[in-house]
Amino acid sequence: MDYELINLEDAMKASRKEVIERYRKHLNPELASLLAMLGYDRKFVKAEGFRIFDDGGKEYLDFLAGYGTLNLGHNHPELMEALRKVSEMPNVFQASMGVIAASLAENLARITPGDLNKTFFCNSGAEAVDGALKLARISTGRKKFLYTQNSFHGKTFGALSVTVRKYQDPFRPLLPECYSVPFGDDKALAQELKKGDYAAFIVEPIQGEGGIIEPPSGYLKEAENLCRENGTLLIADEVQTGFGRTGKMFAVEHDGASPDIMTMAKSLGGGVMPIGAYIATDEVWQRGYGDRNKCILHTSTFGGNTFACAVALKAIEVLVRDNLAENARRMGERLHKKLDGIADEHKLIKEVRGKGLMIGAEFYEPKLAKGFSVEYLAGMVSGILLQEYGVITAYTMNNPNVIRFEPPLTVGEREVDYVAESLENVCKRQKGLLGVTLDIGKKMLRRRMGFGE
Repeated sequence: MDYELINLEDAMKASRKEVIERYRKHLNPELASLLAMLGYDRKFVKAEGFRIFDDGGKEYLDFLAGYGTLNLGHNHPELMEALRKVSEMPNVFQASMGVIAASLAENLARITPGDLNKTFFCNSGAEAVDGALKLARISTGRKKFLYTQNSFHGKTFGALSVTVRKYQDPFRPLLPECYSVPFGDDKALAQELKKGDYAAFIVEPIQGEGGIIEPPSGYLKEAENLCRENGTLLIADEVQTGFGRTGKMFAVEHDGASPDIMTMAKSLGGGVMPIGAYIATDEVWQRGYGDRNKCILHTSTFGGNTFACAVALKAIEVLVRDNLAENARRMGERLHKKLDGIADEHKLIKEVRGKGLMIGAEFYEPKLAKGFSVEYLAGMVSGILLQEYGVITAYTMNNPNVIRFEPPLTVGEREVDYVAESLENVCKRQKGLLGVTLDIGKKMLRRRMGFGE
């Protein structure tokens, strides 16, 4: 067949205009418009650590880190070297026991809380959640699931069925018998669980896309106790909070909770390879897949592939060796304190929340006229931080008035201070919510109309 194709070399050399045109034509035109409006229609060509560079040589400080995917930063040299070391090994070879996967699974059993021991490897957080839900059903024989309001667990059908309603409606009917309770409300949780017919309660230790929302202290441990009393499995979704992000290896450790199943992805692959997983106790696994007739009821073609597992193995090694969870705790406290100071002085920020380097700053909704408010102020501020200060951030999906700060766990005081100073400059340039909103809005409008920055 005679196809006219773009090769890798030509793709890498494509101009910014060509990239934008191809993205609009063949990927997602509306997303392209949104990215352009916020200033993210640049051609980024290089990344290392917590820095990204565009084709004009401009440097950016990444305080988004792939929504918590890049805990070790971009293209960590030891991870790239790990990939090189296994480059001649069989990668996708399911008719065998994965040499690297077995060691990675043992390390996960060593670093996760409680009695978690049996791991299933897949490719993403949503896939890990789907697998965890299936394990809960087959293990308990029950059909119902309980999740929290304002949650986010992914966008595949299973994960979406236990995710906040705003993403569910266009895709109904979803997985049946999924019900929600308020996040952080142990009394509501107890009331629902006492019905005695739930397979699992799935919960984020900190709601990420919900706006970086923390539950009351002790909530997760109480959830564990309530689940035990009622024969329900506790699934902790650590996809975004895991691997040092909150100042502990896993966020459930802040409460001393031990889930029956834990999901993970994002930073497990070090930002180099896609890999997800869930890990369960021996008891739960044995009840679900513990005989020859059931052991291959749930599989994943690329799950446990050599390349991804090698990178994950090295990522965990570096995280532990360099004590990055402790650095996340210290730098997070520093950033949190500085953001609190900005909130107190300028009255633009309603609240600063989070643990470690998973921090959200929620802005007030300014009223421009009767009945009309700016719901995306945080997104607008994020755009200005990018355009004028070279700082990459984003708003949270469930609450677009929250800017998230989730940099690589390798950042230091200099980077934290620069980001805080940049945000303060944005806040103090115009007095009051309306002034900031109009200033930012004009810049966004100019970009949408094609007048540049």
